[in-house]
Amino acid sequence: MNALEYAVLAADTMINKFAPEELPPTNRFHYHQGVMLEGMDRVYKITGDKKYRDYIKAWVDFNVDADGNVPNCHTDEFDDIQPGLLLFDIYRDTGDERYKRPLDMFARITEDWPVNSEGAVWHKYHKPYQMWLDCMYMMGVITTRYAFEFGRPDLFDMVYTFTRVMRKHMTNPKTGLLYHMYDESRTNPFVDKEGLIRVHWARAISWVTVTSAEILEIMPEDHKYRAEFLDLFTGLMNRLKEYQDKETGMWYQVADRVNDPRNWLETSATALIAYSAAKGVRLGVLDDSFRSVAKRGWEGELTHVKIIDGNLDISGICVGTGVGPLGYYLNRPTSSNDLHGMGAFMMLASEIHML
Repeated sequence: MNALEYAVLAADTMINKFAPEELPPTNRFHYHQGVMLEGMDRVYKITGDKKYRDYIKAWVDFNVDADGNVPNCHTDEFDDIQPGLLLFDIYRDTGDERYKRPLDMFARITEDWPVNSEGAVWHKYHKPYQMWLDCMYMMGVITTRYAFEFGRPDLFDMVYTFTRVMRKHMTNPKTGLLYHMYDESRTNPFVDKEGLIRVHWARAISWVTVTSAEILEIMPEDHKYRAEFLDLFTGLMNRLKEYQDKETGMWYQVADRVNDPRNWLETSATALIAYSAAKGVRLGVLDDSFRSVAKRGWEGELTHVKIIDGNLDISGICVGTGVGPLGYYLNRPTSSNDLHGMGAFMMLASEIHML
């Protein structure tokens, strides 16, 4: 099977398994569904098969009422704002203001979001002063797209500020990788005296690479902050390249601890990092050596893929994860066909097809 055939099978597997309104967590407008449906949307855009867009729209219509309200969205955390990415194309295709109203609401919410002393948004309202790498994706992509599509450059300034503060506090000068969390208040029980969770959790880092690639695709070539995001993306991808497992082409759950016997190869991070490599080559911002990085990641990903009763099964996906000490990450459970991993797989397969 080629990459596109795998992507189609992954999308069909999710359609076969879940009615749109049954996607977990049910009755929640949440990034778990958002990531998976973003992957499915890539399949739709390549194949043109309307059943994928219909499935995405059916989930959106279940969650967005006729007046454009989103009652199942927890608007005090960016995890529940990320699925708004699905609304841009539906609004463009239908012209129905019902789909723009939530985007306008999310923009207002983001504008008023609490920030730390350096102007960087908190990850969640109930995590005061905490910056998580995950927020780069949950907040960054939708805010960037809204800023450029609807003429709100001030909102993109918020993304830039978060990025700048993240790099300042969360970069390990020895590895060049990013730590998972920074708490300016130092009140989280797991942070050190500098407010850091000093763990290089691979999926969190991959959210940053994916977001950087998406931003570089969206923003104008002459934008004043483009050099910042280009430097972040190319620097991080060059560091991650060094930690790609030589035997399998995959990345470990904790990216830098390659010799720790407790560590393990993780499929969602592998898919997202390899996706970033492939997209970076396609966009012309990564050199051609990353073509091999992407393909080796894809080949490693396939070692965790089986076809069972005509459906795709992807194993080795880390479940949803908060913050904690090193052992917390190393002992996280895995699952098969978790929405994180299925969405990441479809994103990677689609990009490998285009590569």
